[in-house]
Amino acid sequence: MTATTPEKKSARKKAASTLKSAGASRRTIKEWSALSPFELKGELIDLAQDTHKKSAAQMLNAGRGNPNWIATGPREAYLALGAFALEESRRVWTMDNLGGMPEVAGSAIRFDRFCLANPGMTGVRLLRDMVDYGITELKFDADAWVGELTDAWVGDHYPDPPRVLKHCQEVVRAYLAKEMYGGKTPGVVDVFPTEGGTAAMCYLFDTLVTNGILDKGDTIALMTPIFTPYIEIPELERFSFNVVQVKSDMMTEDGVHMWRYPDSEVDKLADPKVKAVMLVNPSNPPSMAMSDRVRNRIADIVKKKNPNLAIITDDVYGTFVPDFKSLAATCPRNTALVYSWSKHYGATGHRLGVIALAADNVFDEMLAKLPQAKKDELSRRYSSLTLDPTKVSFIDRLVADSRAVALNHTAGLSTPQQTMMMMLSLFDLLPEGQEYKQLLRKIVHRRLDLLMEGIGGMHISEDPGRACYYIELDILAEAESFESKDFAAYLQQNYEPTDVVFRLAHQASVVLLNGGGFDGPEWSVRVSLANLDDLDYLKIGHHLHAIMEEYKQEWHESMGSKGLSGPSQSKGSKGSRASKA
Repeated sequence: MTATTPEKKSARKKAASTLKSAGASRRTIKEWSALSPFELKGELIDLAQDTHKKSAAQMLNAGRGNPNWIATGPREAYLALGAFALEESRRVWTMDNLGGMPEVAGSAIRFDRFCLANPGMTGVRLLRDMVDYGITELKFDADAWVGELTDAWVGDHYPDPPRVLKHCQEVVRAYLAKEMYGGKTPGVVDVFPTEGGTAAMCYLFDTLVTNGILDKGDTIALMTPIFTPYIEIPELERFSFNVVQVKSDMMTEDGVHMWRYPDSEVDKLADPKVKAVMLVNPSNPPSMAMSDRVRNRIADIVKKKNPNLAIITDDVYGTFVPDFKSLAATCPRNTALVYSWSKHYGATGHRLGVIALAADNVFDEMLAKLPQAKKDELSRRYSSLTLDPTKVSFIDRLVADSRAVALNHTAGLSTPQQTMMMMLSLFDLLPEGQEYKQLLRKIVHRRLDLLMEGIGGMHISEDPGRACYYIELDILAEAESFESKDFAAYLQQNYEPTDVVFRLAHQASVVLLNGGGFDGPEWSVRVSLANLDDLDYLKIGHHLHAIMEEYKQEWHESMGSKGLSGPSQSKGSKGSRASKA
């Protein structure tokens, strides 16, 4: 959220007062609904907190996807590595609180001795397994490997190379191969660790435009619904992109959202005017992994109709889907993969993200085909880096642009952060990490089941590609398909689409985000299944059910006041997952 000014605080208090007095007017709700969902969330939290103070209601904030779990094992290994690293520093030079720079030569033998001398230290056994994996599976030189881990943990040097430490790149490649690429990377993949996935997004947008791969006003596509920054960044004056939506609007025969892309929507990408496409996979909020059908169709479009299509795929939730495969595996030359360790490992505060790009890629190819005037302009921009700026690759331009080029020599993610990135990645490559992954999947699926049990009669599709990190529920589609079209029409005519999230906040101290803000159905809501205790989702379900019953009662009363016959019996049967996709 952006900083709150005194003026905004005053306006918030005034609006909140209006909302709390006998229910908010439709006009007030409409005005507030113009905010980004993450800005609106702050206002909903204010309402929910006020209700919480005045009643026994517990505030339940399922609006943000910060998980309430952490991976303890890799953090313990990180601490054990720190104990060894400080021992290495004191070995070189010790004077009160002053140590020296750890030495690489002989570091592997000294690490073995450290492990033997400290068998009961928390994290040592797992750290030993991680280091061994690097030596036996990734074929690292033992001294160079242990030396890099030690020096990186201490953080006594600038990142060198600036883009990524040598062994960190190999570890991240191995992790992405396993979790994002279906087991094997398509050739050499270069990586650029960033300050979380958000920094990766900013760097990509900036460098694509700076280097003329995208120009201001170009047409791009967004596969919607999608994480709101992908909607809001293209609207900034610097970019002013013309945005085409590729909508996941497929429905089952009985009117349940599948959150799948029909061929007709995917085929929008075949138009050469569409220069780039941005997507989140699995999607946010529907939390559905892209199907093989869609991935293969996009690959065919790239091959036959739009070979220069730039693809940005944000795959942070991929680990929550069995046998997940990124679009980067299907269209490696055209795809820049954004990934973050934040959600899977409960590490949002560590700010660990990466941009991964095949060494053989269309981005470099497009740079080579730029008009000479643009090449000359870019040569001047990157002239301080090399005698031949035309040979600076796209991924290295990302690094340079992240530090305004002039500070390229001090670019790169901090070495302690890169060390944690390696610990988390190596953990996943070991049996303990795979067991941890299965545990997370069970947790989010259990929470979804509890939510749907609490709601009662709402329907969602059965789909093995559902990540269950979030769930998007379309209130209007449910009302129309399983209650009555008249009831759905009544809702549309008498309420703003965000009325439901205001009611939940004001009446039940429950905070959800409005799906319309993600370019999803206006009457949908997003529930994070990651950040509350299991039984809280049962409670949220009960509150959602109560709100729906309240709408029905208001509808009944309106029908009675008009002298009309009562509504027909609800068409839907009880059950949380009534339809198969």
